[in-house]
Amino acid sequence: MVTKKSTAKEKASKPEKPQTQKTPPTETPPVPQKGSTTTSKPEKPSTPPPLTMKQLHQELETIKQVVGEHAQLIAQLQETLARKRKPVASNGKVQIKDTQTGAVYPSKNNAYQSLLKSGELKDLVDKGLFGPDPEKNTFGWYTLQREWPDRFEEVTTAQNKE
Repeated sequence: MVTKKSTAKEKASKPEKPQTQKTPPTETPPVPQKGSTTTSKPEKPSTPPPLTMKQLHQELETIKQVVGEHAQLIAQLQETLARKRKPVASNGKVQIKDTQTGAVYPSKNNAYQSLLKSGELKDLVDKGLFGPDPEKNTFGWYTLQREWPDRFEEVTTAQNKE
C-alpha cells in the first residue's frame, strides 16, 4: 500500500533530465544599412597636428584672461545689485521712536539691530539678556521694551490713522 507521502518522496528523489532546446545554427549575412556601400573602406578620423608648447602657452594665457574678465564682471554685477537693493521699508503700520535720541526706526527689529550695531546695548549684551549670539536674536525688541519701557514709543503713520 502506497501513501501520498511516499509517492511525493519518490518523485522528489528522481531528478528530471534538463531539457535543452536544440536550435539549428543559422548564419545570416549582415544586412547592409541604407545609404552605405559595401565596397567602401571605413574612413580614418583625421587627427589634428599635435600642439606645440608655444601654442599651449598661448591658449593657457587666453583662458586666464577670460577667467579674469569674468571675475571682474561678476564683481561689477554684485556691486550693481547691492546698489539697487531697497532700504528696509516699513509696512506702514507702526514705527518706533527713540525718545532719548529722537530717531525713528521703520520696525521693531530694525530698532533693535540698529542700536545693537551702534553699541548702545553693550550693558544689556554683557548681562546676557540677548542670548549667546545677539546678532541672530530676532526677539531682541521685546527685551528692549522690558528693560527700557519709557525709552521707546510706537508712532502710527498717517495712513494708519485714516
